[in-house]
Amino acid sequence: MTEDQCFSLHDAVVSEISDTACYIPNFITEEEERQIIKCVNNVPLPKWTQLSNRRLQNWGGMPHPKGMIAEEIPSWLQKYINKVKALNVFENGVSPNHVLINEYLSGQGIMAHSDGPLFYPVVTTISCGSHTFLDFYKRLDTIEQQQSKLEFSLLLEPRSLLVLQKDLYHNYLHSIAERDSDNIAKSSIKNLHMCARNFREGEIVKRGTRLSLTIRHVPKTSKMKLKIF
Repeated sequence: MTEDQCFSLHDAVVSEISDTACYIPNFITEEEERQIIKCVNNVPLPKWTQLSNRRLQNWGGMPHPKGMIAEEIPSWLQKYINKVKALNVFENGVSPNHVLINEYLSGQGIMAHSDGPLFYPVVTTISCGSHTFLDFYKRLDTIEQQQSKLEFSLLLEPRSLLVLQKDLYHNYLHSIAERDSDNIAKSSIKNLHMCARNFREGEIVKRGTRLSLTIRHVPKTSKMKLKIF
């Protein structure tokens, strides 16, 4: 793959779940992946936010219901915002203005959640360093969400791009299980036929350290300092 290669969302639709997800393997090159990992790891330590089960970086500002104070995004990240924007997945002239970088060590994950109303309802994620499984659950109207059963999974390979929108954005929760390896089950992985690698049924795939670049648009922004309580 070359940097100037054109990608088509039409060809990337995960057909088994309609037009609500698109998957593009090798969206970035191995060299681009190395540069992303290098730049992320060279960021000053205060830029990291340490959570109990992972750490993360916010670029473009800190999303908040009162509005995000827009901050300049460095050129090494803007490059990938532009690459995603060129797919025209953000409609009505919307431009991505925020990147959330999550670092997942082997065995780390994230609980079932939705991205919610702070963002334009399209999520685009570039994966670097390692694969992961993204698990999807139907959103329930009760607080008993933990009882919701797993509907399906998507396998996100290193250097791939995932686009979530429409029904998947509004009516499903997504999560990453806390485990250090994944078992390939063709019946539950809806994009397996689209992956760059050929995976065997029952194959155990070890996780490594994964960096995810979640590129989104925050509609409510401000250039003035907000009083946040």
